[in-house]
Amino acid sequence: MNRLDGTDERILRLLRENGRISNADLAAAIGLSPSACLRRVRALEAGGTIRGYTAVLEERGGNHQVVVIVRITLERQTDECLSRFEQAARRCAEIRECYLMTGDSDYLLRIVVEDAAGYERLHRDVLSRLPGVSRIQSSFTIRTVIRPVDM
Repeated sequence: MNRLDGTDERILRLLRENGRISNADLAAAIGLSPSACLRRVRALEAGGTIRGYTAVLEERGGNHQVVVIVRITLERQTDECLSRFEQAARRCAEIRECYLMTGDSDYLLRIVVEDAAGYERLHRDVLSRLPGVSRIQSSFTIRTVIRPVDM
């Protein structure tokens, strides 16, 4: 990855705000010709700074869903145990984010369910059965203050 200059930083900021901005509009906002802007964007993509584009979806059910932050501790932290856990976690649609962590727990999950009863079922039927899990600590959120897409 090459070092980013001020123009690259402005391009990235504008793309974070609106990933669907046209190249012509992006170029005008940055003060570049469309061809120069496109070359910069392609270089950021090729260098791995921009890894992809995605649509940010509203959580199904809007504000009536419950977000639960879950800390998972595994029995062992071998490559095989971590890999088995991660593969199983990817198959669970309610797990929206999963992070391998340092500290007291091995993984931090952001889970979205319809209600507390939905989380109870998920805990009983899925989380407690994930490979290698020895401890589950759950915290229910009160409200979202900042989400990555709001930044």
